[in-house]
Amino acid sequence: MSYDALIAHVKQTEALSQAQGLLGWDQQAMMPPRGADQRADQVGALESVIHARRTDPRIEDWLSDIDGGALDPAQAANVRLISRDWSRNRNMPGDLAEAIARATSKGHNVWAAARAESDVAAFVPALTEVVNLKRQQAEAQKLDDETRYDTLLDGFEPGMRTAPLKAILGSLRAPLSDLRERIADSGRDPRDLDGTFEVEGQMSIARDLAGVFGYDWQAGRMDLVAHPFCAGTLGDVRITTRVDTARPFDCLYSAVHEVGHAVYEQGLPPALERTPAGAHASMGVHESQSRLMENQLGRSRAFCGWLHGRMVQTFGIDMGEQEFYAAVNRVTSGFIRTEADEVHYNLHVIMRFDLERALIAGDLEVPDLESAWNERFAADFGQQVTDPAKGVLQDVHWAVGLFGYFPTYALGNIYAAALYEKLTAAIPDLNARLAQGDTSAAVAWLGQNVHRHGAVLPAPALMRQAVGGEVTSAPLIAYLETKFSDLYGV
Repeated sequence: MSYDALIAHVKQTEALSQAQGLLGWDQQAMMPPRGADQRADQVGALESVIHARRTDPRIEDWLSDIDGGALDPAQAANVRLISRDWSRNRNMPGDLAEAIARATSKGHNVWAAARAESDVAAFVPALTEVVNLKRQQAEAQKLDDETRYDTLLDGFEPGMRTAPLKAILGSLRAPLSDLRERIADSGRDPRDLDGTFEVEGQMSIARDLAGVFGYDWQAGRMDLVAHPFCAGTLGDVRITTRVDTARPFDCLYSAVHEVGHAVYEQGLPPALERTPAGAHASMGVHESQSRLMENQLGRSRAFCGWLHGRMVQTFGIDMGEQEFYAAVNRVTSGFIRTEADEVHYNLHVIMRFDLERALIAGDLEVPDLESAWNERFAADFGQQVTDPAKGVLQDVHWAVGLFGYFPTYALGNIYAAALYEKLTAAIPDLNARLAQGDTSAAVAWLGQNVHRHGAVLPAPALMRQAVGGEVTSAPLIAYLETKFSDLYGV
């Protein structure tokens, strides 16, 4: 059967792609610094093989021979998704795919060194190469009705286009800015958690948190990296975090965030392993899982009570539960996106969304990126960036070619708030459970309504099914208003 031959081919290709992913994990978590050039060659060589398989002419023949009426929903989803990928991959030159793989592998190491030294000039040539290559990719792959950015965005959020995404994200900017200003005028400034928090103590709690939020340690591991991420699927899903001895929340909530990604990957349907229908529905859906666990659950008043007990036990902190809850959710106009509170976080994402669209369109060139970043940050956050490591160099995404990824963080927040509304209605005693450090009912609900479906349904349809209607930004705005009006008396 043509379908069986197609799926066998796709599964082998995905196995190679997973091996490539392990090389990426190793590069960030384990690889010695002098291995960077070798790794770029390895990744480039592997990408050339993967790309050749993805553009194999037999794929088109197999697709044309399949009787769509004889397929079950998962099989139909596989055909739909493989056809979608084929239509893009066949227009991508093999040497360009290999060049992107090499440039982004090298780009990560150049970025890490430049960030450590706050040296933008050292990063500009590498980023310029990546941007130029991604522009070429977008030109090669874009459909007639797409912009360059639409094409790259589609790789992370299938079917999404820039115009509706601008409207969705734009609906957040005014209410978030208003809420931020009211908080700033409230006169309340909760005490931050201060002191020195040793690495092993933070990692001990981080490991506990991973288990509490449903991470299967028999199918993963945790390591330290410069920029936390999650890699892998099903039986091998690896998580990472980072440690600053003065800022324990960065470690702990990065761990919870990555566990949200990991539990989604560990909960995908095993019967569809290494097929497109067995993968995540979109990066917006993926981010909804991590942001919901990190924020709505992990930063809730109830769960903070449990975490407070662990912090007292491990570090002997001198805060009461309410003061600790306020510290966890303290609103400050900081520089770092991954450390941002829930009020400011989406404003960080919207800024990056606008800048990367300009880069891909050619309206902004890399040598001018730092000044554009600093000007926009001052306008949006009222602060001057004095250290590029806290500015344009803070994120790894552009260095490794992830243009179109940033907006999925904000879309994930929107999805998370809509899911949380349904979850709390389905689990009336959720807060009582969270106060005991018990997230099992919430994780099970997400598994039943999101994880187990894989990508059989497109992301918008999956979300409509999960929440019972169209998703808008209203639940997110309402959630933030309720939470922070209470905390700050506004």
